[in-house]
Amino acid sequence: QVQLVESGGGLVQPGGSLTLSCTASRSIFSWNAMGWYRQAPGKQRELVAAITSGGSTNFADFVKGRFAISRDNAKDTVYLQMNSLEPEDTAVYYCNVAGRRWGVSFDYWGQGTQVTVSS
Repeated sequence: QVQLVESGGGLVQPGGSLTLSCTASRSIFSWNAMGWYRQAPGKQRELVAAITSGGSTNFADFVKGRFAISRDNAKDTVYLQMNSLEPEDTAVYYCNVAGRRWGVSFDYWGQGTQVTVSS
């Protein structure tokens, strides 16, 4: 199976910035979207941002104007740049890659990386 390795999480103060990265162990073909989800304690996992194979992006309303998503196909990596972080952004962030190949849909998830925003 393809492994998604995430990094970049940590502890930051309110107003600070972090950039998360997610790298696939092997190149993934026929993918439709790469994205980031997050899950805070006691809450359900929610979409943060996504980027399609065509380059279009989608953001959750609560991060619009603060976060940016990008990818580097040559490095099999997707990034999430987080600016103006707030305590409410504290969560485990998960990378996701979804698509379809050989007539079968697939959905890969990273192990999660903790982001804590606190003063």
